[in-house]
Amino acid sequence: MEESVSQERIQSEIAKRRTFGIISHPDAGKTTLTEKFLLFGGVVQQAGAIRAKKADRHARSDWLGVEQERGISVTSSVMQFPYRGYDVNLLDTPGHKDFSEDTYRVLTAVDSALMVLDGAKGVESQTEKLMQVCRMRSIPIMTFINKLDRECREPLELLDEIENVLGIQAVPMTWPIGMGKDFQGVYDLHNGEVRFFQPSDKGAKPQPTQVVKDLSDPLLDELVGSVNADELRQSVELLDGAGYPFDTKAYLEGKQTPVFFGSAVNNFGVQELLDTFVHLAPSPLPREAETREIAPDEEEFSGVVFKIQANMDPAHRDRIAFMRVCSGRMHKGMRVRHHRMGKNMNLANAIIFMAKDRAGAEEAWPGDIIGVPNHGTLRIGDTLTHKEPLKIRGVPSFAPELFRRVMLKDPFRAKQLEKGLYQLTEEGAIQLFRPVMGNEYILGAAGALQFDVTADRLRSEYGVEATYEPINIFALRWIHCEDSKIMHQFRERHQRQLLEDAQGCPALYFSSNWWLEKTLEDWPSITFSKTREN
Repeated sequence: MEESVSQERIQSEIAKRRTFGIISHPDAGKTTLTEKFLLFGGVVQQAGAIRAKKADRHARSDWLGVEQERGISVTSSVMQFPYRGYDVNLLDTPGHKDFSEDTYRVLTAVDSALMVLDGAKGVESQTEKLMQVCRMRSIPIMTFINKLDRECREPLELLDEIENVLGIQAVPMTWPIGMGKDFQGVYDLHNGEVRFFQPSDKGAKPQPTQVVKDLSDPLLDELVGSVNADELRQSVELLDGAGYPFDTKAYLEGKQTPVFFGSAVNNFGVQELLDTFVHLAPSPLPREAETREIAPDEEEFSGVVFKIQANMDPAHRDRIAFMRVCSGRMHKGMRVRHHRMGKNMNLANAIIFMAKDRAGAEEAWPGDIIGVPNHGTLRIGDTLTHKEPLKIRGVPSFAPELFRRVMLKDPFRAKQLEKGLYQLTEEGAIQLFRPVMGNEYILGAAGALQFDVTADRLRSEYGVEATYEPINIFALRWIHCEDSKIMHQFRERHQRQLLEDAQGCPALYFSSNWWLEKTLEDWPSITFSKTREN
Protein backbone atom coordinates (compact mmCIF):
# COMPACT_ATOMS: atom_id res chain seq x y z
CA MET A 1 0.00 0.00 0.00
CA GLU A 2 1.38 3.41 -0.99
CA GLU A 3 2.11 5.95 1.70
CA SER A 4 -0.10 9.03 1.75
CA VAL A 5 1.46 12.47 2.09
CA SER A 6 -0.13 15.67 3.32
CA GLN A 7 -0.74 18.61 1.00
CA GLU A 8 1.21 20.81 3.43
CA ARG A 9 4.27 18.57 3.10
CA ILE A 10 4.09 18.53 -0.70
CA GLN A 11 3.74 22.34 -0.81
CA SER A 12 6.67 22.75 1.55
CA GLU A 13 8.97 20.51 -0.48
CA ILE A 14 7.98 22.14 -3.77
CA ALA A 15 8.60 25.63 -2.38
CA LYS A 16 12.25 24.88 -1.61
CA ARG A 17 13.07 23.13 -4.92
CA ARG A 18 14.96 24.92 -7.71
CA THR A 19 15.70 22.99 -10.90
CA PHE A 20 17.70 24.72 -13.62
CA GLY A 21 20.06 24.13 -16.52
CA ILE A 22 23.25 26.00 -17.39
CA ILE A 23 23.62 26.96 -21.05
CA SER A 24 26.57 28.54 -22.82
CA HIS A 25 28.92 28.47 -25.76
CA PRO A 26 31.98 26.22 -25.24
CA ASP A 27 34.75 27.80 -23.16
CA ALA A 28 32.55 30.46 -21.58
CA GLY A 29 33.26 28.97 -18.15
CA LYS A 30 30.09 26.97 -17.58
CA THR A 31 31.77 23.96 -15.97
CA THR A 32 33.89 26.18 -13.72
CA LEU A 33 30.80 28.04 -12.54
CA THR A 34 29.06 24.72 -11.89
CA GLU A 35 31.87 23.65 -9.61
CA LYS A 36 31.76 26.92 -7.68
CA PHE A 37 28.04 26.36 -7.03
CA LEU A 38 28.93 22.97 -5.57
CA LEU A 39 31.59 24.66 -3.46
CA PHE A 40 29.04 27.07 -2.00
CA GLY A 41 26.62 24.20 -1.53
CA GLY A 42 29.21 22.48 0.63
CA VAL A 43 29.35 19.30 -1.44
CA VAL A 44 32.96 19.80 -2.58
CA GLN A 45 35.84 21.29 -0.66
CA GLN A 46 37.93 22.35 -3.63
CA ALA A 47 36.83 23.26 -7.14
CA GLY A 48 39.00 22.17 -10.06
CA ALA A 49 38.35 23.36 -13.60
CA ILE A 50 39.54 21.78 -16.82
CA ARG A 51 42.51 23.89 -17.82
CA ALA A 52 44.40 21.70 -20.26
CA LYS A 53 44.54 18.18 -21.65
CA LYS A 54 47.38 17.37 -19.30
CA ALA A 55 45.53 18.55 -16.20
CA ASP A 56 45.60 15.87 -13.53
CA ARG A 57 42.20 16.83 -12.20
CA HIS A 58 39.03 17.14 -14.25
CA ALA A 59 35.69 18.78 -13.58
CA ARG A 60 33.40 16.61 -11.51
CA SER A 61 30.61 17.05 -14.04
CA ASP A 62 32.79 15.83 -16.95
CA TRP A 63 33.22 12.09 -16.39
CA LEU A 64 33.29 10.69 -19.94
CA GLY A 65 36.80 9.99 -21.23
CA VAL A 66 36.41 11.99 -24.42
CA GLU A 67 35.22 14.99 -22.37
CA GLN A 68 38.37 14.96 -20.28
CA GLU A 69 40.58 14.65 -23.37
CA ARG A 70 38.93 17.50 -25.29
CA GLY A 71 38.05 19.69 -22.30
CA ILE A 72 34.39 20.03 -23.26
CA SER A 73 31.09 18.73 -21.92
CA VAL A 74 29.36 16.42 -24.39
CA THR A 75 26.89 14.77 -22.04
CA SER A 76 24.53 16.24 -19.50
CA SER A 77 25.30 15.83 -15.82
CA VAL A 78 22.94 16.22 -12.90
CA MET A 79 24.04 17.63 -9.57
CA GLN A 80 21.91 18.15 -6.48
CA PHE A 81 23.11 20.35 -3.64
CA PRO A 82 21.64 22.26 -0.70
CA TYR A 83 21.92 26.03 -0.40
CA ARG A 84 20.44 28.22 2.32
CA GLY A 85 17.41 26.03 2.94
CA TYR A 86 16.80 25.23 -0.74
CA ASP A 87 17.39 21.97 -2.58
CA VAL A 88 18.96 22.89 -5.90
CA ASN A 89 18.96 20.54 -8.89
CA LEU A 90 21.53 21.71 -11.42
CA LEU A 91 21.70 20.21 -14.91
CA ASP A 92 24.95 20.90 -16.71
CA THR A 93 24.37 20.75 -20.48
CA PRO A 94 26.67 20.22 -23.46
CA GLY A 95 27.91 23.53 -24.77
CA HIS A 96 29.08 22.12 -28.08
CA LYS A 97 26.65 22.68 -30.96
CA ASP A 98 26.92 19.06 -32.10
CA PHE A 99 25.03 18.01 -28.97
CA SER A 100 22.16 20.47 -29.16
CA GLU A 101 19.54 17.71 -29.09
CA ASP A 102 20.76 16.48 -25.70
CA THR A 103 20.64 20.06 -24.44
CA TYR A 104 17.08 20.45 -25.69
CA ARG A 105 15.99 17.37 -23.76
CA VAL A 106 17.59 18.73 -20.62
CA LEU A 107 15.73 22.00 -21.04
CA THR A 108 12.44 20.07 -21.06
CA ALA A 109 13.27 18.92 -17.52
CA VAL A 110 14.12 22.29 -15.93
CA ASP A 111 12.08 25.25 -14.67
CA SER A 112 14.66 27.95 -15.42
CA ALA A 113 18.08 28.45 -16.97
CA LEU A 114 21.35 30.27 -16.37
CA MET A 115 23.15 31.66 -19.42
CA VAL A 116 26.92 32.07 -19.13
CA LEU A 117 28.68 34.51 -21.47
CA ASP A 118 32.37 35.16 -21.98
CA GLY A 119 32.88 38.87 -21.26
CA ALA A 120 35.32 39.19 -24.17
CA LYS A 121 33.21 37.30 -26.73
CA GLY A 122 29.64 38.15 -25.73
CA VAL A 123 26.80 36.33 -27.44
CA GLU A 124 28.09 33.49 -29.63
CA SER A 125 26.33 31.31 -32.19
CA GLN A 126 25.58 28.35 -29.94
CA THR A 127 24.28 30.65 -27.20
CA GLU A 128 21.86 32.09 -29.73
CA LYS A 129 20.56 28.62 -30.67
CA LEU A 130 20.14 27.58 -27.04
CA MET A 131 18.29 30.82 -26.36
CA GLN A 132 15.84 29.96 -29.13
CA VAL A 133 15.04 26.71 -27.35
CA CYS A 134 14.49 28.54 -24.07
CA ARG A 135 12.21 31.04 -25.81
CA MET A 136 10.12 28.19 -27.26
CA ARG A 137 9.33 27.12 -23.71
CA SER A 138 9.31 30.62 -22.13
CA ILE A 139 12.02 29.51 -19.69
CA PRO A 140 13.12 32.22 -17.22
CA ILE A 141 16.81 33.03 -17.73
CA MET A 142 19.47 34.66 -15.58
CA THR A 143 22.75 35.76 -17.17
CA PHE A 144 26.28 35.62 -15.78
CA ILE A 145 28.91 37.57 -17.74
CA ASN A 146 32.13 35.78 -16.90
CA LYS A 147 35.90 36.37 -16.98
CA LEU A 148 35.88 40.00 -15.80
CA ASP A 149 39.39 39.40 -14.46
CA ARG A 150 40.46 39.46 -18.13
CA GLU A 151 40.09 42.19 -20.73
CA CYS A 152 36.42 42.28 -21.72
CA ARG A 153 34.08 44.29 -23.88
CA GLU A 154 32.30 47.31 -22.47
CA PRO A 155 29.40 46.26 -20.18
CA LEU A 156 26.87 48.49 -21.98
CA GLU A 157 27.91 46.99 -25.31
CA LEU A 158 27.33 43.49 -23.91
CA LEU A 159 23.89 44.44 -22.62
CA ASP A 160 22.96 45.89 -26.02
CA GLU A 161 24.11 42.71 -27.73
CA ILE A 162 22.00 40.51 -25.43
CA GLU A 163 18.95 42.61 -26.26
CA ASN A 164 19.55 42.94 -30.00
CA VAL A 165 20.76 39.42 -30.78
CA LEU A 166 18.76 37.38 -28.26
CA GLY A 167 15.66 39.57 -28.15
CA ILE A 168 15.40 39.77 -24.37
CA GLN A 169 15.62 42.76 -22.04
CA ALA A 170 18.90 42.75 -20.11
CA VAL A 171 18.72 44.24 -16.60
CA PRO A 172 22.05 44.47 -14.72
CA MET A 173 21.87 43.49 -11.05
CA THR A 174 25.58 44.19 -10.47
CA TRP A 175 27.99 46.47 -12.33
CA PRO A 176 31.74 45.91 -12.83
CA ILE A 177 34.29 48.38 -11.51
CA GLY A 178 37.14 48.22 -14.03
CA MET A 179 38.12 45.05 -15.87
CA GLY A 180 41.14 42.89 -16.62
CA LYS A 181 44.15 43.98 -14.57
CA ASP A 182 42.14 46.96 -13.29
CA PHE A 183 39.13 44.89 -12.21
CA GLN A 184 38.38 45.90 -8.62
CA GLY A 185 34.97 44.35 -8.04
CA VAL A 186 31.29 44.97 -8.65
CA TYR A 187 28.69 47.37 -7.39
CA ASP A 188 25.37 45.88 -6.32
CA LEU A 189 22.88 48.20 -8.01
CA HIS A 190 20.01 47.24 -5.71
CA ASN A 191 21.69 47.06 -2.33
CA GLY A 192 24.26 49.82 -2.82
CA GLU A 193 27.17 47.56 -1.86
CA VAL A 194 30.69 47.47 -3.28
CA ARG A 195 32.17 43.98 -3.40
CA PHE A 196 35.93 43.88 -3.84
CA PHE A 197 37.73 41.48 -6.13
CA GLN A 198 40.72 39.63 -4.71
CA PRO A 199 42.04 36.91 -7.03
CA SER A 200 42.81 33.58 -5.42
CA ASP A 201 44.01 30.25 -6.79
CA LYS A 202 42.24 28.45 -3.96
CA GLY A 203 38.77 29.71 -4.75
CA ALA A 204 38.43 31.66 -1.53
CA LYS A 205 35.01 33.03 -0.69
CA PRO A 206 34.38 36.74 -1.41
CA GLN A 207 35.78 39.37 0.92
CA PRO A 208 33.53 41.50 3.17
CA THR A 209 31.58 44.21 1.37
CA GLN A 210 31.53 47.97 1.87
CA VAL A 211 28.15 49.69 1.92
CA VAL A 212 27.89 52.82 -0.21
CA LYS A 213 24.26 53.90 -0.17
CA ASP A 214 24.95 57.19 -1.92
CA LEU A 215 27.21 57.17 -4.98
CA SER A 216 28.19 60.78 -4.27
CA ASP A 217 29.71 59.66 -0.97
CA PRO A 218 33.50 60.42 -0.97
CA LEU A 219 33.94 56.95 0.57
CA LEU A 220 33.42 55.50 -2.92
CA ASP A 221 36.43 57.47 -4.22
CA GLU A 222 38.54 56.20 -1.32
CA LEU A 223 37.49 52.60 -1.96
CA VAL A 224 37.93 52.35 -5.74
CA GLY A 225 39.79 55.52 -6.77
CA SER A 226 38.34 58.69 -8.22
CA VAL A 227 38.56 57.58 -11.88
CA ASN A 228 36.71 54.31 -11.31
CA ALA A 229 34.25 56.06 -8.98
CA ASP A 230 33.39 58.65 -11.65
CA GLU A 231 32.99 55.97 -14.33
CA LEU A 232 30.67 54.04 -12.04
CA ARG A 233 28.57 57.14 -11.33
CA GLN A 234 28.25 57.88 -15.04
CA SER A 235 27.28 54.29 -15.87
CA VAL A 236 24.65 54.09 -13.13
CA GLU A 237 23.21 57.45 -14.20
CA LEU A 238 22.97 56.18 -17.77
CA LEU A 239 21.31 52.95 -16.63
CA ASP A 240 18.80 54.89 -14.55
CA GLY A 241 17.83 56.96 -17.58
CA ALA A 242 17.93 54.38 -20.39
CA GLY A 243 17.82 50.96 -18.73
CA TYR A 244 14.88 48.77 -17.82
CA PRO A 245 13.75 48.44 -14.19
CA PHE A 246 13.83 44.86 -12.99
CA ASP A 247 10.41 43.21 -13.27
CA THR A 248 9.95 39.83 -11.58
CA LYS A 249 6.93 38.99 -13.75
CA ALA A 250 8.83 39.77 -16.96
CA TYR A 251 11.72 37.55 -15.77
CA LEU A 252 9.41 34.63 -14.96
CA GLU A 253 7.79 34.97 -18.40
CA GLY A 254 11.19 34.77 -20.11
CA LYS A 255 11.03 38.37 -21.36
CA GLN A 256 13.74 39.86 -19.15
CA THR A 257 17.06 38.51 -17.89
CA PRO A 258 18.82 39.74 -14.71
CA VAL A 259 22.54 40.15 -15.51
CA PHE A 260 25.46 39.58 -13.12
CA PHE A 261 29.16 40.24 -13.71
CA GLY A 262 32.00 38.26 -12.18
CA SER A 263 34.85 35.78 -12.50
CA ALA A 264 33.90 32.16 -11.91
CA VAL A 265 37.46 30.86 -11.83
CA ASN A 266 38.24 33.31 -9.02
CA ASN A 267 34.90 32.65 -7.31
CA PHE A 268 33.86 36.27 -7.64
CA GLY A 269 30.22 37.21 -8.14
CA VAL A 270 29.10 33.60 -7.79
CA GLN A 271 27.52 33.92 -4.35
CA GLU A 272 25.53 37.03 -5.36
CA LEU A 273 24.26 35.15 -8.39
CA LEU A 274 23.32 32.08 -6.35
CA ASP A 275 21.62 34.14 -3.64
CA THR A 276 19.47 35.92 -6.22
CA PHE A 277 18.77 32.73 -8.11
CA VAL A 278 17.26 30.77 -5.20
CA HIS A 279 15.20 33.83 -4.27
CA LEU A 280 13.81 34.66 -7.73
CA ALA A 281 13.85 31.45 -9.78
CA PRO A 282 10.55 29.56 -9.96
CA SER A 283 9.82 26.46 -7.93
CA PRO A 284 8.69 23.37 -9.92
CA LEU A 285 6.15 24.24 -12.59
CA PRO A 286 3.27 22.21 -14.11
CA ARG A 287 3.97 19.76 -16.95
CA GLU A 288 1.86 19.21 -20.07
CA ALA A 289 0.55 15.70 -20.69
CA GLU A 290 -1.40 14.57 -23.75
CA THR A 291 -4.67 14.56 -21.81
CA ARG A 292 -4.23 17.32 -19.24
CA GLU A 293 -1.84 19.55 -17.29
CA ILE A 294 -0.05 17.94 -14.34
CA ALA A 295 0.29 20.19 -11.30
CA PRO A 296 3.36 19.56 -9.11
CA ASP A 297 1.29 19.54 -5.89
CA GLU A 298 -0.90 16.64 -6.99
CA GLU A 299 -0.76 13.76 -4.53
CA GLU A 300 -0.25 11.05 -7.15
CA PHE A 301 3.32 10.49 -8.32
CA SER A 302 4.35 11.12 -11.92
CA GLY A 303 7.73 11.36 -13.59
CA VAL A 304 9.15 11.57 -17.12
CA VAL A 305 12.40 10.13 -18.50
CA PHE A 306 14.36 12.77 -20.42
CA LYS A 307 17.76 11.08 -20.73
CA ILE A 308 19.33 7.62 -20.72
CA GLN A 309 23.01 7.15 -19.91
CA ALA A 310 24.82 3.85 -20.38
CA ASN A 311 28.03 2.83 -18.65
CA MET A 312 28.38 5.70 -16.19
CA ASP A 313 30.24 3.07 -14.21
CA PRO A 314 31.99 0.93 -16.87
CA ALA A 315 32.83 -1.73 -14.28
CA HIS A 316 29.13 -2.46 -13.82
CA ARG A 317 27.86 -1.83 -17.37
CA ASP A 318 24.97 0.08 -15.86
CA ARG A 319 22.24 2.02 -17.66
CA ILE A 320 20.57 4.86 -15.85
CA ALA A 321 17.33 6.58 -16.85
CA PHE A 322 17.29 10.22 -15.71
CA MET A 323 13.76 11.05 -14.60
CA ARG A 324 12.24 14.35 -13.55
CA VAL A 325 9.68 14.01 -10.76
CA CYS A 326 6.67 16.00 -11.98
CA SER A 327 4.15 15.50 -9.18
CA GLY A 328 3.66 13.77 -5.85
CA ARG A 329 6.33 11.99 -3.84
CA MET A 330 8.67 9.21 -4.89
CA HIS A 331 9.75 6.95 -2.05
CA LYS A 332 12.08 3.99 -2.02
CA GLY A 333 10.41 0.74 -2.99
CA MET A 334 7.23 2.28 -4.41
CA ARG A 335 5.53 0.57 -7.33
CA VAL A 336 4.75 2.63 -10.41
CA ARG A 337 3.12 1.93 -13.75
CA HIS A 338 5.22 1.92 -16.91
CA HIS A 339 2.43 2.82 -19.32
CA ARG A 340 4.22 2.27 -22.63
CA MET A 341 5.11 -1.27 -21.58
CA GLY A 342 1.87 -1.85 -19.67
CA LYS A 343 3.81 -3.18 -16.69
CA ASN A 344 4.50 -2.25 -13.08
CA MET A 345 7.98 -1.28 -11.87
CA ASN A 346 9.52 -1.13 -8.43
CA LEU A 347 11.63 1.94 -7.65
CA ALA A 348 13.71 0.15 -5.04
CA ASN A 349 17.11 1.24 -6.37
CA ALA A 350 16.46 4.83 -7.49
CA ILE A 351 19.42 7.16 -6.96
CA ILE A 352 20.19 10.85 -6.64
CA PHE A 353 23.25 12.45 -8.24
CA MET A 354 26.10 14.69 -7.27
CA ALA A 355 27.82 14.67 -10.67
CA LYS A 356 29.37 11.19 -10.98
CA ASP A 357 28.76 10.39 -7.32
CA ARG A 358 25.45 8.84 -6.43
CA ALA A 359 23.45 7.80 -3.40
CA GLY A 360 20.28 5.83 -2.81
CA ALA A 361 17.15 7.97 -3.04
CA GLU A 362 14.93 7.43 -0.01
CA GLU A 363 12.46 9.96 -1.40
CA ALA A 364 12.18 12.63 -4.09
CA TRP A 365 9.79 15.49 -4.77
CA PRO A 366 8.62 17.53 -7.79
CA GLY A 367 11.61 19.14 -9.48
CA ASP A 368 14.06 16.50 -8.29
CA ILE A 369 16.03 14.44 -10.82
CA ILE A 370 16.43 10.77 -9.93
CA GLY A 371 18.23 7.95 -11.67
CA VAL A 372 16.43 4.68 -12.31
CA PRO A 373 18.72 1.72 -13.10
CA ASN A 374 17.22 -0.34 -15.92
CA HIS A 375 18.06 -2.91 -18.55
CA GLY A 376 16.51 -1.36 -21.62
CA THR A 377 12.94 -1.15 -20.33
CA LEU A 378 12.94 2.66 -20.14
CA ARG A 379 13.27 5.03 -23.09
CA ILE A 380 13.48 8.79 -23.46
CA GLY A 381 9.95 10.19 -23.15
CA ASP A 382 8.55 7.37 -20.99
CA THR A 383 6.13 8.52 -18.29
CA LEU A 384 5.79 6.64 -14.99
CA THR A 385 2.87 7.24 -12.63
CA HIS A 386 1.23 5.59 -9.67
CA LYS A 387 -1.98 4.72 -11.53
CA GLU A 388 -3.27 7.24 -14.07
CA PRO A 389 -2.19 6.54 -17.68
CA LEU A 390 -0.40 9.80 -18.55
CA LYS A 391 1.99 10.67 -21.36
CA ILE A 392 4.02 13.81 -20.67
CA ARG A 393 4.76 15.77 -23.83
CA GLY A 394 7.71 17.76 -25.07
CA VAL A 395 10.67 15.34 -25.38
CA PRO A 396 11.24 15.14 -29.16
CA SER A 397 13.85 13.69 -31.50
CA PHE A 398 15.05 15.89 -34.36
CA ALA A 399 15.81 14.73 -37.91
CA PRO A 400 19.62 14.33 -38.18
CA GLU A 401 21.64 16.52 -40.51
CA LEU A 402 24.68 14.25 -41.00
CA PHE A 403 24.81 10.53 -41.75
CA ARG A 404 27.41 7.74 -41.68
CA ARG A 405 27.33 4.08 -42.69
CA VAL A 406 28.96 1.78 -40.10
CA MET A 407 31.47 -0.73 -41.49
CA LEU A 408 32.53 -3.30 -38.90
CA LYS A 409 36.21 -4.30 -39.09
CA ASP A 410 35.81 -7.63 -37.27
CA PRO A 411 32.68 -9.62 -38.33
CA PHE A 412 32.85 -11.60 -35.09
CA ARG A 413 32.00 -8.40 -33.13
CA ALA A 414 28.60 -8.02 -34.81
CA LYS A 415 26.63 -8.72 -31.62
CA GLN A 416 28.70 -6.22 -29.64
CA LEU A 417 28.16 -3.63 -32.39
CA GLU A 418 24.41 -4.14 -32.35
CA LYS A 419 24.23 -3.98 -28.55
CA GLY A 420 26.39 -0.85 -28.40
CA LEU A 421 24.50 0.99 -31.12
CA TYR A 422 21.09 0.29 -29.63
CA GLN A 423 22.21 1.28 -26.14
CA LEU A 424 23.80 4.52 -27.36
CA THR A 425 20.66 5.22 -29.37
CA GLU A 426 18.43 4.71 -26.34
CA GLU A 427 20.39 7.28 -24.38
CA GLY A 428 20.11 9.80 -27.24
CA ALA A 429 23.84 9.93 -28.01
CA ILE A 430 23.24 9.08 -31.67
CA GLN A 431 20.34 8.09 -33.91
CA LEU A 432 20.26 4.70 -35.59
CA PHE A 433 18.46 3.73 -38.81
CA ARG A 434 18.17 0.44 -40.67
CA PRO A 435 17.23 0.25 -44.39
CA VAL A 436 14.04 -1.70 -45.06
CA MET A 437 15.97 -3.38 -47.89
CA GLY A 438 19.35 -4.32 -46.43
CA ASN A 439 21.18 -4.97 -43.17
CA GLU A 440 23.28 -1.84 -42.87
CA TYR A 441 23.59 0.34 -39.81
CA ILE A 442 23.18 4.03 -40.65
CA LEU A 443 23.97 6.62 -37.98
CA GLY A 444 22.40 10.08 -37.91
CA ALA A 445 23.66 13.07 -35.93
CA ALA A 446 23.29 16.81 -35.55
CA GLY A 447 27.07 17.33 -35.69
CA ALA A 448 30.24 15.49 -36.67
CA LEU A 449 31.57 15.30 -33.11
CA GLN A 450 28.72 12.93 -32.22
CA PHE A 451 30.25 10.37 -34.58
CA ASP A 452 33.64 10.77 -32.89
CA VAL A 453 32.10 10.23 -29.45
CA THR A 454 30.11 7.21 -30.69
CA ALA A 455 33.22 5.65 -32.22
CA ASP A 456 35.19 6.30 -29.04
CA ARG A 457 32.52 4.76 -26.83
CA LEU A 458 31.97 1.74 -29.09
CA ARG A 459 35.70 1.09 -28.95
CA SER A 460 36.23 1.67 -25.22
CA GLU A 461 32.96 0.33 -23.80
CA TYR A 462 32.02 -2.43 -26.25
CA GLY A 463 35.31 -3.41 -27.87
CA VAL A 464 34.09 -2.55 -31.36
CA GLU A 465 36.37 -1.21 -34.11
CA ALA A 466 34.61 0.17 -37.18
CA THR A 467 34.89 2.71 -39.95
CA TYR A 468 32.21 5.33 -40.61
CA GLU A 469 31.58 6.25 -44.24
CA PRO A 470 29.66 9.40 -45.27
CA ILE A 471 26.40 8.80 -47.17
CA ASN A 472 24.81 11.07 -49.75
CA ILE A 473 21.69 11.98 -47.78
CA PHE A 474 20.38 15.53 -48.12
CA ALA A 475 17.53 15.21 -45.64
CA LEU A 476 15.50 12.70 -43.65
CA ARG A 477 11.84 12.90 -42.68
CA TRP A 478 9.71 10.64 -40.53
CA ILE A 479 6.56 9.62 -42.40
CA HIS A 480 2.98 9.05 -41.26
CA CYS A 481 -0.41 8.65 -42.93
CA GLU A 482 -3.86 8.02 -41.48
CA ASP A 483 -4.85 6.09 -44.62
CA SER A 484 -3.15 2.68 -44.38
CA LYS A 485 -3.75 1.95 -48.08
CA ILE A 486 -1.95 5.12 -49.21
CA MET A 487 0.84 4.43 -46.70
CA HIS A 488 1.29 0.93 -48.14
CA GLN A 489 1.44 2.31 -51.69
CA PHE A 490 3.98 4.92 -50.63
CA ARG A 491 6.20 2.36 -48.91
CA GLU A 492 6.08 0.06 -51.93
CA ARG A 493 7.05 2.92 -54.26
CA HIS A 494 9.98 4.13 -52.10
CA GLN A 495 11.43 0.92 -50.67
CA ARG A 496 15.00 1.81 -51.60
CA GLN A 497 14.88 5.10 -49.66
CA LEU A 498 12.88 3.74 -46.74
CA LEU A 499 14.48 3.44 -43.30
CA GLU A 500 13.29 2.51 -39.82
CA ASP A 501 14.72 4.08 -36.68
CA ALA A 502 15.62 2.18 -33.51
CA GLN A 503 11.99 2.31 -32.35
CA GLY A 504 10.70 0.96 -35.65
CA CYS A 505 9.27 4.28 -36.86
CA PRO A 506 9.44 4.66 -40.67
CA ALA A 507 11.45 7.45 -42.27
CA LEU A 508 12.45 8.38 -45.80
CA TYR A 509 15.75 9.86 -46.89
CA PHE A 510 16.25 12.22 -49.83
CA SER A 511 19.37 12.73 -51.92
CA SER A 512 18.50 16.31 -52.95
CA ASN A 513 16.20 19.20 -52.15
CA TRP A 514 14.54 18.77 -55.55
CA TRP A 515 13.63 15.17 -54.71
CA LEU A 516 12.33 16.20 -51.29
CA GLU A 517 10.06 18.92 -52.70
CA LYS A 518 8.79 16.69 -55.52
CA THR A 519 7.91 13.89 -53.10
CA LEU A 520 6.03 16.29 -50.81
CA GLU A 521 4.12 17.57 -53.83
CA ASP A 522 3.31 14.10 -55.18
CA TRP A 523 2.10 12.68 -51.85
CA PRO A 524 -0.03 15.33 -50.08
CA SER A 525 -1.67 12.71 -47.82
CA ILE A 526 1.67 11.72 -46.29
CA THR A 527 2.98 13.72 -43.32
CA PHE A 528 6.75 14.34 -43.53
CA SER A 529 8.09 15.37 -40.11
CA LYS A 530 11.40 16.88 -39.02
CA THR A 531 10.68 15.89 -35.40
CA ARG A 532 9.26 12.84 -33.68
CA GLU A 533 7.79 12.75 -30.20
CA ASN A 534 9.47 10.12 -28.04
